[in-house]
Amino acid sequence: MPPAADDHQRLYHLCLRPAWQAAQKTGLHDGGRGTGPDGFIHLSTAEQVAESAALHFAGVADVVLLTVDGRAFGPELRWEASRGGALFPHLCGDLPLDAVLAADPLPLGPDGRHIFPDSIAGTVGP
Repeated sequence: MPPAADDHQRLYHLCLRPAWQAAQKTGLHDGGRGTGPDGFIHLSTAEQVAESAALHFAGVADVVLLTVDGRAFGPELRWEASRGGALFPHLCGDLPLDAVLAADPLPLGPDGRHIFPDSIAGTVGP
């Protein structure tokens, strides 16, 4: 069962800066589905996003963290089991930019891990 909508209004998507810049021109972000097999856009909760960054963007300096309003997606937002059976939000469709609440660069710290913005730093998982 997915988490209650009120618990996860804000969701997070990691993308490379060129993909974000392209989305700003079109008004939609396709999550790179054109080049990947998944057919959906990977999202994370605040508790999941740091691990997602470490697994999929380790050492990559040109990452942008999109904070999105999960309520904007309706039935296209699905919660599916992934790492260790945890439920992860997936968007089955393009991400409209009007659902993006913030776009923050994720610089790398001296340890090579991404530094998250203060607005979510207290909620980001290990």
